[in-house]
Amino acid sequence: MKANEVRGLTTEELNEKLASLKKDLFFLRMQHATNQLDNPLKIAEVKKSIARVKTVIREKELKR
Repeated sequence: MKANEVRGLTTEELNEKLASLKKDLFFLRMQHATNQLDNPLKIAEVKKSIARVKTVIREKELKR
């Protein structure tokens, strides 16, 4: 997910996206622990997406 796409979302949508990404990260870590994960780079991608969403949420908080 690109930063421009994230900035276009509302705060509620960002919070939902953050929860979804955290859930995905949990399941990816579980798959990695049980050696069922096909692409371990997916974990890094999800972590970066979480960071992007958190950054945009913080930017919107500071604007208020």
